[in-house]
Amino acid sequence: MATKASLVSRLLGLKERSGKTWSQIGREMGLTNVYVAQLFRRQAQLKPHAVDSLRSAVPQMPDDLIHEMMKPPMRSYDPSLIQEPAVYRFWPYPSLSPSQSHFITISSLPRLNEAVMHFGESIKEVINEEFGDGIMSAIDFYCSVDKVKGVDGKDRVVVTFDGKYLPYSEQSRRHGLQNTTKAKLKIPGHGGHAAMIWLSSMEFDQAYNGLVHG
Repeated sequence: MATKASLVSRLLGLKERSGKTWSQIGREMGLTNVYVAQLFRRQAQLKPHAVDSLRSAVPQMPDDLIHEMMKPPMRSYDPSLIQEPAVYRFWPYPSLSPSQSHFITISSLPRLNEAVMHFGESIKEVINEEFGDGIMSAIDFYCSVDKVKGVDGKDRVVVTFDGKYLPYSEQSRRHGLQNTTKAKLKIPGHGGHAAMIWLSSMEFDQAYNGLVHG
C-alpha cells in the first residue's frame, strides 16, 4: 500500500509538470485554490463530479491516483509547522526521491499562525457579539488565497476563512447520554403473563407520569 507521503509526492510532481498554478487549476475545476492544493496533498476528498474537470485540468493524472484521491483521506498536519518558527520539514519535493528529506525556510506559515494567535481572542469576541456563543466550523468551510493591490499599489495577500457558524448546545438532562439510559418496565398481559420492555429515561418518565397522574 502506498504511503500518504509517496502519493503526495506523485501528485505534486504532476502539478509541477502541468505548469499550472493552484489558482489556474481551481478555476478550471470550479474550486478554490486552497481546496485544490488540499486535494493534491490528500487533505480533502475528490468528489465524483469533479473527476472530469481534474482530468481536463491535469491530463497526465493516472487512474490509480484518481482512485486514491476519491478515498476519504487521513487528514493530518505536521506539528513542526507551528513548533519551529523558521525551518519546516515538508514532503519530499517531486524532484527528490521519496526517501530524501528536504528542508526549506518559509516565513509565511509562522506569520499566518502568529496572526491567528495574535488576533484570536479579538476574533472570538467579535464572533460572540455578532452570532452568539459558538464557533466557526472548519468542516462546512471554504478557504481561498487571493492577490490584490493595496491603495499604495503594492501586492497584498487576502486569506479568506468562510465557515458555517455553529452554536454551542445547552446540555439538557433530556438529551445526550440521558436518552441512552434504559429502564425495564413490566407490563401485565393476558392470562397472568407479563411482558418486559426497555424504555429510555425520557420514555420511562412519560410512562410513569401517565400511570400516576393519568
